[in-house]
Amino acid sequence: MLVIGLTGGIASGKSIISDSLRKMGAVIIDADILSRQVVEPGEEAWRKIWRYFGSQAFNEDRTINRKKLADIIFSDPEKRRILNEIVHPEVLNKTQLLIAQYKKEGLAPLIVVDAPLLIEAGMYKMVDEVWVIAVAEELQVRRVMARDNISLEAALKRLESQMPMEEKLKYAQRVIDNNQDLAHTINQIKEIWREVLKTE
Repeated sequence: MLVIGLTGGIASGKSIISDSLRKMGAVIIDADILSRQVVEPGEEAWRKIWRYFGSQAFNEDRTINRKKLADIIFSDPEKRRILNEIVHPEVLNKTQLLIAQYKKEGLAPLIVVDAPLLIEAGMYKMVDEVWVIAVAEELQVRRVMARDNISLEAALKRLESQMPMEEKLKYAQRVIDNNQDLAHTINQIKEIWREVLKTE
């Protein structure tokens, strides 16, 4: 059973592609969901974030205020590094456990690890193939501004905080071009699916 690492830059359309793969029969391990689980109140990562960032990054009920925390870390590379050091090991551990579980169950043709920081967090080492979603930077900026309702300056800060696309592509066994319409992207995914699983 192949384990695929799916990644791309911010607003690259990863969720749409991941959902398409799920509909085709893949089982998805969503690193974003896992990263939310590991910072729920009372979890070890949550305690560390509280100690380091203080109440400014939290809501009144002591859940993490993701928007405030994002504003903090995208303005300060050192704080972003600290947050990643807190969260990434927990997400990696949960991902490894889920891969082992899904392999044992053997119910899906592919396991897809959907992770925006697949390469940066070292998660690429636990997959058989890395699939990178390629999108032009200007399109990413427009998408993230619309999606998160943020300014051009804030969108550019988020882009600048990530690994450049040319670096991500060095790790890719397969590249999905998501610069055009949805139909074009879905056709690529179907073709890759057939190649990987050797189906007609």
